[in-house]
Amino acid sequence: QVQLVESGGGLVQAGDSLRLSCAASGRAFSSYMMGWFRQAPGKERECVAALNWSGANLYYADSVKGRFTTSRDNAKNTVYLQMNSLKPEDTARYYCAAAYNPAVVPDRRMESYEYWGQGTQVTVSS
Repeated sequence: QVQLVESGGGLVQAGDSLRLSCAASGRAFSSYMMGWFRQAPGKERECVAALNWSGANLYYADSVKGRFTTSRDNAKNTVYLQMNSLKPEDTARYYCAAAYNPAVVPDRRMESYEYWGQGTQVTVSS
């Protein structure tokens, strides 16, 4: 129904910034809740940010609040994750996820998302 492709990951030093992009297929992108998840080796996958269909309602994990910003451009079928002041503990594979959900409040639960991208690796050196 929808395909997601992440890009923008890479190797950076602590304190640097990265901007991840998630390009989504489908004409109904504006109806989809979008989320950013990350998973490091040996760690559970966690939601770091999410936004509702319009981008007006946002969720951030406490670990990234104040450093990460997510937004969406429905005209481009793209969601972004701006990551500033990166820390080594941010090192993980980052996944874009989507779910058809017209609710005003985005959901941070992994099981609420139906579609997933392949992920993009973010590595932050100390």
